[in-house]
Amino acid sequence: MNRFWQTYRTVLFCRLFANYFALILTPVIVAAVLTNFFVVRLIEHDAERLNNTIMQHFSEQTDDTFASLERDMVNMLSTASLKNFPGTSGDPADLTQHYEWIHSLMQQMNKLDSEDLVYKSFLYFASEDLVIDGNTYNNKDEYFREQYLIKDTDMPSYFSNFTGKKSMVFTKPHTVFERPPFTRDIVSTHSNTAMLMSYPFNNSNPEVYLVVNLDLDELRGRLGIQEKWVTDTMLVNSSGSVLISNGSSELQPDSFAAMIRMNPEQTLFLYENKKALSFTKSRFNDTWYYVSMIDLPTLMKPASTIRTMTFVLLGMFIIVGGLVSYDLSRRLYNPIREIKTGLESQHPHLDDAPGSHSGNEFDTIKRFSHLLISKNKELTQTVNPIVQEQFIVRVLFGEYRDSLSIEYYAKEIAFPYKPVSAATVLCIDIQYYSPFAEQLSETSKSFMLAELKEKIRKLSPAMIWVCQTRSEQLSCILHHEENGLCDPKETANVIKLLLEHPYYKASIGIGETIHSVDALHESYNHALSMLHYKSLHAGAEICSEQRVWKERSSGDSFLSAQEVNRIFNRYKAGDYKNLLQSVFDLLDAGMRSNANADQMKNLGTDVLNTWARAIESEQNDFDISVYSELFASINRCVTWEEMRQTFREIHGVLFRKIEVPDRKQQFAEILDYIRTHYNEELSIEHFAEQMNMSAGHFSRMFKEEVGEKYVEYIAKYRISKAKQFLLETDMKIDDIAGQVGYWGRNSFIRNFRRYEGITPAKYRTIHQS
Repeated sequence: MNRFWQTYRTVLFCRLFANYFALILTPVIVAAVLTNFFVVRLIEHDAERLNNTIMQHFSEQTDDTFASLERDMVNMLSTASLKNFPGTSGDPADLTQHYEWIHSLMQQMNKLDSEDLVYKSFLYFASEDLVIDGNTYNNKDEYFREQYLIKDTDMPSYFSNFTGKKSMVFTKPHTVFERPPFTRDIVSTHSNTAMLMSYPFNNSNPEVYLVVNLDLDELRGRLGIQEKWVTDTMLVNSSGSVLISNGSSELQPDSFAAMIRMNPEQTLFLYENKKALSFTKSRFNDTWYYVSMIDLPTLMKPASTIRTMTFVLLGMFIIVGGLVSYDLSRRLYNPIREIKTGLESQHPHLDDAPGSHSGNEFDTIKRFSHLLISKNKELTQTVNPIVQEQFIVRVLFGEYRDSLSIEYYAKEIAFPYKPVSAATVLCIDIQYYSPFAEQLSETSKSFMLAELKEKIRKLSPAMIWVCQTRSEQLSCILHHEENGLCDPKETANVIKLLLEHPYYKASIGIGETIHSVDALHESYNHALSMLHYKSLHAGAEICSEQRVWKERSSGDSFLSAQEVNRIFNRYKAGDYKNLLQSVFDLLDAGMRSNANADQMKNLGTDVLNTWARAIESEQNDFDISVYSELFASINRCVTWEEMRQTFREIHGVLFRKIEVPDRKQQFAEILDYIRTHYNEELSIEHFAEQMNMSAGHFSRMFKEEVGEKYVEYIAKYRISKAKQFLLETDMKIDDIAGQVGYWGRNSFIRNFRRYEGITPAKYRTIHQS
């Protein structure tokens, strides 16, 4: 019966809506289609035609402006004063004639400067040390230092324009400083764009260049199109570079070059962000294009308005018809049965539950509600610890500093806490030792931190909050009132026992004790400041206020002037060995005085900086990226021994000349050894010790010389030998694993699948069949 009514209701709704569709909705749809295909299309074509007409008229006017400017520039360069311009032979008569021609040229430059489009113009003589403008003449250095001061960074590109033949060529924008004559005070700064023309006109080695600086405000005003749908107008060359722009729009050169190749003139080309481009080729210069940036919604607003109204009207008819049909059909059912039908259709598994077919519709709704509540509890138990940890992190970072916001967000995530209670923050900083820093993957490091968090929580789950504040940093919040240990130093000592690990060194910073949750960020920041005093001793350590004052070193973190001079003298004398020994002496002194890691790293950085300056004083050919890596290697040091080894490597890089062929020969011998002893244990430390390198440095050099990581190369070579045994012998998988250097079957299968995508057994079956 229920299924009958459910089917009948659907059929009834379809029949009612079909009648409405045939009688009313079909004519409305036909009218909407006709409106869009005829009226809207006609409006769009008219809008595009109007834009093309405006662009054509605009380009003709602008071309006339440039043609007029070209005539003035040609007339200026064709004057007798310039053609007969004499040289300076030293004869008084020649000098007099020379100055007369200069003043004549200055008068003609004044006429050119009076043009509306011209901001300033001058003559640049290529073969003479002379520049003439409408107010003065001078040698080139003096002119560009006093009269036309260009920004230093723009001068190379600006003076590169004065080569070869030029005819109405735009310069790149350059910055010019304005200042009164005979003063050093800069009163304004502006960006200039100029047009160049050379004389003689067809000579590839012209004698003089006429430089006309354009009045950009005037030119932009002439470039502007007043229509409201045009957001920007640009003059662009064929490569897509914008010569002059009326606005601030950016044009991608590649997109514009593709546009002029694939689209004819005066057609709208969709650009981005509801923008379109329309271009017209200049009749004045074949390499110029006038480009207008068009706001399509504004241009097509009449068409879009009619289209929107059409679809709104059509949607209203559809909605009204659907609502009427739905209302008529739903009267056969009561609301409870409708809810029950919806729940059963969305959750069909309820039909198979015990007792699902007993009771009425209310029983079905109750069972569904209980199911939702149970699922919500399961999801909360899974997600809530993660959300609560993130909440603690945000409190430590100081994002929530008032008690009201903390109370509100804690209530949202069901986080229990006491707003007023004594607490102390411990920050645990993890630093991986050099041999393991690169070998351990990020996944392995994450698993170790997760395991460490779980161990700390087990000490006292209700009294210690643990969260990860940074990638290699944990924070613990100790609650004094409930913590059986009470003293933060005692708790830190207990946690210290958990932090003893061969892969990393852990430092615990103890913050100050606070008495409300909203002040936790103060204790956290204090704990971070304590970590600045961590040492270079291996193993876990505690950094507290008492230890800082007890072991604070009075040593200097930087080299004295006397020590710097001693390094320079030893370098000049070629005493490279004692340069390294002096660093070891500094490290020994720091170890004796209990200097902290930051002090010694600052001192090491100062030593490396002094070495670099000593080398650059004579060579100046060292790559800056090499220096950057050397400085970074000092900051990565965790122990005193790592500092010593790092300076051995730095000393070898800076002062020991190692020929590239020797290194290549060493790595070639190592590769031969690997191919011969691939079934044995091949330790990276063994080869690194042979080449007097650390394991990390050897790993980087191996990848640089061979092209692959050390571990990857050995694994791939062993897999290649394993494939030979699989295809050429009948050996068992366990025997092949031992033959190619794997200790167990599982590790061999896992690595084989990683590189080949299938298991060894499947590989043998596929290729032997």
